[in-house]
Amino acid sequence: MTRTSAGTRFGTDRGLVGRMLATMFLLGLLYVVFVGVLVVMLGRAWPLAVVLIGGVFVAQFWFSDKLAAFAMGAREVTPEEQPELHGAVDRLCALADMPKPRVAVADSDVPNAFATGRNRRNTVVCTTTGLLRRLEPAELDGVLAHELSHVAHKDVAVMTIASFLGVLAGLLTRVGVQFGLFGGMRRDQNTAVLMLVVTAVSVVVYTLSFVLIRTLSRYRELCADRSAALLTGRPSALASALTKISGTMARIPTRDLRRAEPFNAFFFAPAIASKDSLANLFATHPTLERRLEQLGRISAELGGAA
Repeated sequence: MTRTSAGTRFGTDRGLVGRMLATMFLLGLLYVVFVGVLVVMLGRAWPLAVVLIGGVFVAQFWFSDKLAAFAMGAREVTPEEQPELHGAVDRLCALADMPKPRVAVADSDVPNAFATGRNRRNTVVCTTTGLLRRLEPAELDGVLAHELSHVAHKDVAVMTIASFLGVLAGLLTRVGVQFGLFGGMRRDQNTAVLMLVVTAVSVVVYTLSFVLIRTLSRYRELCADRSAALLTGRPSALASALTKISGTMARIPTRDLRRAEPFNAFFFAPAIASKDSLANLFATHPTLERRLEQLGRISAELGGAA
């Protein structure tokens, strides 16, 4: 397997690199337009708006790993607490020739895993107790290799940055709608027009960023599946984990799935998957069938021994 510029043995995926660059460029352009509209519309108050937006961005980027872990109820575990999990991460990091991330476990019956963090030195790989309880060692290796691939390819950091603009635009859209609904006669005509423009721009920015992020997210999941299968040499084990996790989701209480759904873009498998073809256009992950088809092709390329 060829060494990447990131210094690991995860193979380079030019398609992923190109999509990440294109997504960041387009989102950056949207961000500039968005801030520009706010500056023009807010008049003398624009410095405060820019400072607040910049502060939120820095906070999200800098503390993304801690925020995600806290929201999921995850806690960092030591090798003494989880020797098998740490042992698996140690082996895979040695195989991939990459630094070991922090290891965390979330007390949740939803079988899943995710990686988050702004760079490899500040990355957390987290699994749920439901995942650890259900998977065999080879299946767990496949899932962990998938998450480590996200770290090695740096798409975890890209997704963290990319999600910021969508979150901001969505927040301003809600604020604008609430202001429009409940502002009543206290606002003058100019203020009403201002809020209408800001809300309209926010809706457009949110929609475009939503589509861009979902498109990148689906491709990066396929890339991570492929990289994990090639690193471990066991695509069938990863396929087994995918099938097992997806089948288990149907038996998890809807309340628990709804609680986990906001983290779908970072999960190994979506907490709630739709079979509707239109919904799949906006899904964070490829369909299970597509992921299994790719792993089947890799298994055939490896000679069927995997």
